[in-house]
Amino acid sequence: MNTSTFFTILGLAIALCAIAFVAMAIRILIKKKGKFPSLHISKNKEMRERGITCASSTMKKDESNYKAVNIKGRAED
Repeated sequence: MNTSTFFTILGLAIALCAIAFVAMAIRILIKKKGKFPSLHISKNKEMRERGITCASSTMKKDESNYKAVNIKGRAED
């Protein structure tokens, strides 16, 4: 592959990425209260309705309910 072909392909890839970025920006500007959608599971309405939570939220909930267990009669090392 020669350098002119490489730079042609690179230029096309950069142009496609730029077009996609501009299209997303225009959609956000035109949409009422436009903003990027939250990708975090706990902030996603449909995931919450289905009872799906993220691992960190589940871990925090489990840690808040944690109670230490004392095992009697266990031999000490």
